[in-house]
Amino acid sequence: MLYVTETISIEEWELSEQFTRAQGPGGQNVNKVETAVELRFEAARSPNLPDPIKRRLERLAGRRWTQDGAVIILAQETRSQARNRELARERLAELIRKASVAPKRRVATRPTLGSKKRRLKAKTIRGEVKALRGRVDGRE
Repeated sequence: MLYVTETISIEEWELSEQFTRAQGPGGQNVNKVETAVELRFEAARSPNLPDPIKRRLERLAGRRWTQDGAVIILAQETRSQARNRELARERLAELIRKASVAPKRRVATRPTLGSKKRRLKAKTIRGEVKALRGRVDGRE
């Protein structure tokens, strides 16, 4: 059981892990030990996530969201398989926590009269500066 928040927890059967050899340097160890972890969470079919959180999670996950509605997280930072498993689970929990925070609704406001006047005055001054950049009459 992976606890994300007080209200959201993920069952073990929703998670599947696959171990592969890590990329990058590591000497002979990297060629024979499968320390990289690919954590797969079937988010679209999860009964523990409400629909709004699923939609936000899909947007936040980006390329990590597959066509069949799973989130795939790859962890290969450390040389320890157990530590990489912990990192992958922490990243998944953090991603779901971010998705569980609803964005604030934007309240439309109108510009004040003073800000309109300041903007128009700045535009007038800028226009005058540009008008002065015209061709210079060399006859004088």
